[in-house]
Amino acid sequence: MTKFIQGLALCEAFFKEIARPILSANFPALRYAAGVIGYGSDVLGFDDALSTDHMWGPRLHLFLPKEGFEPQKDAIASTFSTNFPYEFRGFSTHFSSSDPNDNGVRRQEPIHRGQVHPLVEYHTLRAYFEDYLGHTPFEDIAVSQWLTFTEHRLLGATSGRVFHDDLGLIQVRESLAYYPRDIWLWMMAAQWTMLAEEEAFVGRCGSVGDEVGSKIVATRQVQRIMRLCFLMGKRYAPYSKWFGSAFKQLDSASALLPILELILQASHWREREAYLGDAYTLVADRHNALGLTETLDSATRAYYERPFRVLGAERFAQALVQAIQDTAIQQLAPRIGSVSQFTDSTTVFDNVRLAKRLQKLYQ
Repeated sequence: MTKFIQGLALCEAFFKEIARPILSANFPALRYAAGVIGYGSDVLGFDDALSTDHMWGPRLHLFLPKEGFEPQKDAIASTFSTNFPYEFRGFSTHFSSSDPNDNGVRRQEPIHRGQVHPLVEYHTLRAYFEDYLGHTPFEDIAVSQWLTFTEHRLLGATSGRVFHDDLGLIQVRESLAYYPRDIWLWMMAAQWTMLAEEEAFVGRCGSVGDEVGSKIVATRQVQRIMRLCFLMGKRYAPYSKWFGSAFKQLDSASALLPILELILQASHWREREAYLGDAYTLVADRHNALGLTETLDSATRAYYERPFRVLGAERFAQALVQAIQDTAIQQLAPRIGSVSQFTDSTTVFDNVRLAKRLQKLYQ
């Protein structure tokens, strides 16, 4: 059995040892960019042996100039099919046709004769980013567009590796590296607002004997705390499959994860509320450490005259809004956050056209 190797390392070696020499020999004047970005657990570095069953292996994104794109693509594809080896580092370079019953995925398919059909995707920079993200490269990005980019796709577009670049792919990725300052502050304010909206409900549900309801609210609060930590760390958050794995890589994870696990394991609402209070204090302290606003009290307090403990998270939201310099962003209302903050819908995340329609929420 072939020993597993991380996909990005495999693809980079495949490009440098196989694809690039073929391009240099057959298309010496070609201007192009090459890398692996966008979809795939390998792009995020979370791939393992299980990941090899589809859309994984020696693969490549090849970006070509718009002028003469089709004939260049066809010529390169033909040359690759003729000259690629049948396998590389023990993995097949030949892939099956797109599976119409499984979202068009392709799988490694070992062969020993005939032409190779590799997993090489051909794009222009403009077509790729407009299709994947709804972004026209080298153009300014409006506030409403930033807020309707799917965060997981922003992560995919800026992760992976670029192996060669004559066309400005690196520049496009750098322009998408993270949200502009005022949008970032507004998104953090929105995340604190979401926490504030249900702070007291863990206790309120529990006080009437609804432990299930209390657990559901607490779990939502845990997710909101985690997303807030991604924002504080200026890291794009992936979608649910890799959300926890990526969270473990944040600086805040070592202190927070043990507490978050206690919240999720708690059998009684009072215990659950107490652990949540500890978590709130930790993220409040991290907020203060950022130095974006005046220092705010990070201790929990009574929820008005009711017997529940809360942080008063709206204080942090208001302070962040006041720190925003662009008055148009400061006045954005309602404070719902980005698309990735207010919905977990995969349908929304995978539909760039739908995301564009949601820009009206911010206009």
